[in-house]
Amino acid sequence: MKLLLTASGLRNETQRIALRSMLGRPFTSARLVYIPTASVAEPGDHGWVVEDLSRLYGLGWRELDILELNGLPRGMVLDRLSRADVIYVQGGNHYHLARSISGNGLADAFLDMLRDRVYVGVSAGSMIFSRHLTEHSADVIGDTADLHALDATTVQSPFGLFDWYLKPHLYSPNFPERNDAWADRIVERADFPIYFIDDETAVRVRDGEVDVVTEGRWRFHP
Repeated sequence: MKLLLTASGLRNETQRIALRSMLGRPFTSARLVYIPTASVAEPGDHGWVVEDLSRLYGLGWRELDILELNGLPRGMVLDRLSRADVIYVQGGNHYHLARSISGNGLADAFLDMLRDRVYVGVSAGSMIFSRHLTEHSADVIGDTADLHALDATTVQSPFGLFDWYLKPHLYSPNFPERNDAWADRIVERADFPIYFIDDETAVRVRDGEVDVVTEGRWRFHP
């Protein structure tokens, strides 16, 4: 299983080189499916989605498909996923994304497909693999508003692969409150390991081995 878990997509050459290495061939010979599901639950201007999609398209994929997980027959969703070499999952509301995967009965088949495909997560798309994606972590991290926005009080990870949690956008100008003091407050309350990553960093998972790919800054608290 190969996962590249970013905060803001493929923003730098180090991340792009990491993806090419994980894929094992040029982008021009690979199919990518882009999943915007988390972003549609996020209010306000979506220029950040357009910018990321434009940057992604500019890499020159053989095919770039766009697939919404809600509202389509399960068989159609799985067929479109199966055609892809890279599954790219956009950011937004990570609780909506997790509930969409589980609620549409996609979790097991989705996980099976990741065994021979490369997964790239962006923000919310990077957060759904922790077994600590629960209402408890929402309280610890300070994300309960995102959960309540869905008229929900509970959530669970569709996959539950990792003991650690990932929190993106450390030091980001778009999230000015996410500084060291903010991270320190979370760590004081957390009873689980956390990666904090900035917008130039990714956590890379290859066959169970975890490391960090970065041109920026990050923190890990075990």
